[in-house]
Amino acid sequence: MYLIEPIRNGEYITDGAVSLAMQVYVSENIFLNEDILFPYYCDPKVEIGRFQNTAVEINQDYLDQNDIKIVRRDTGGGAVYVDRGAVNMCCILEKDDTIYGNFKKFYEPGIQALHRLGATEVEQSGRNDLAINGKKVSGAAMTLIKGRIYGGYSLLLDVDYEPMVNVLKPNRKKIESKGIKSVRSRVGSIRPYLASEYQNITIETFKNLMVKQVLGVDDLSDAKRYILTDKDWKAIDDMLEKKYNNWEWNYGRSPRYEYNRDARLVAGTIDISLAVEQGRISACRIYGDFFGQGDISDVENQLQGVRVVKDDIIAALNELDVTYYFGKTTPEELAEVILS
Repeated sequence: MYLIEPIRNGEYITDGAVSLAMQVYVSENIFLNEDILFPYYCDPKVEIGRFQNTAVEINQDYLDQNDIKIVRRDTGGGAVYVDRGAVNMCCILEKDDTIYGNFKKFYEPGIQALHRLGATEVEQSGRNDLAINGKKVSGAAMTLIKGRIYGGYSLLLDVDYEPMVNVLKPNRKKIESKGIKSVRSRVGSIRPYLASEYQNITIETFKNLMVKQVLGVDDLSDAKRYILTDKDWKAIDDMLEKKYNNWEWNYGRSPRYEYNRDARLVAGTIDISLAVEQGRISACRIYGDFFGQGDISDVENQLQGVRVVKDDIIAALNELDVTYYFGKTTPEELAEVILS
C-alpha cells in the first residue's frame, strides 16, 4: 500500500480543500497497481454533499466569525464538520473488490489499530460508524471511481462540541437549549480510551501512529510513498481554482430555493421574500410599513442577479439611496435582514 500525504515542498498542508482536491486528483489520474492511503488532519471546515443546498445547510455568520471553510465534495451525503481534532483515514482500494459496501471489512484495519493503541472498547456501530460505549467516534463512506473503491473514515481524537452544534443552519432558537446536550450524548472522543502512554499525544502523532499500524511498519521512513510531482500539484492547483476554492462550485451549485425574512428596523417593519438560484437572487419582493418615497421595485430589480453574499448585497444596495426607499436605514442593516 502506498502512502500519499498533503505535503508540498516539505510543508504539511492543513487546508481541507487541498486534501480533498489531492485525493480526487489521485483517484482519477494516479494508478500504482496497489492500494493507496491518504491520512490527513485539517483546519476547521464544513464539507457539503454534492447535492446539498449550501445556504440552507450552514450557519454562514458562524462560519465567517470563526474562519471555518466551506467545501463541496463530489460525492453525496450530508454536511460534515471536520477540524484538527480528527484524523481522516481515506484510501483507494483496488486489490479486494469484496470490500465495497462491506463497512465491517472496511473498518477492520482501523479497529485493530485502535485496539493496539489501547482503545479496546471501539466497535462497529450500525452500518457505517464506530462507537465507544454508545458514543459515535467515527463515520465512514465509500464510492467507486474508475473501478476502484474510494472511501474513508474520520477518527475523533478530540471533539469540540460548540462548533459542531453551531455550524449547521437549523433554527437556533428552537434547539439551542438542547443542541449541545444532544451532541454530547451522541458523539465522543477517542483520547480518554487510549493507553496511558498515548494520553497526551498531538493530532500529528495520532495520525502517524494510525498510519504505522495500518501499514504494518515500525517507522514512517519505511512506508512506501508516492511523492506528488510539480505536474501533479499544478493539476491540483487548477482543481482548487476551478472547484474546491471557487464560490460557484461551493455555493452556486446549490439547488433553487425560496425564503422569507422580516425584521423591525428604525424605519419600520420590513419583509423580504427572495428566490435564489445557483446562489444568486433570481427574484425579490419587499413589503413593510416603512415610509419610503421611491418605487420599491427599483430595489427589487437592483438585487436580482446578486450573489447571496453579504459584501455583494451591500455593494449592490450602495448604488442606491436606500433612505429614499426605506427611510432611516443602511445597506448593512438591509443585508443583515436578508442574511438573518
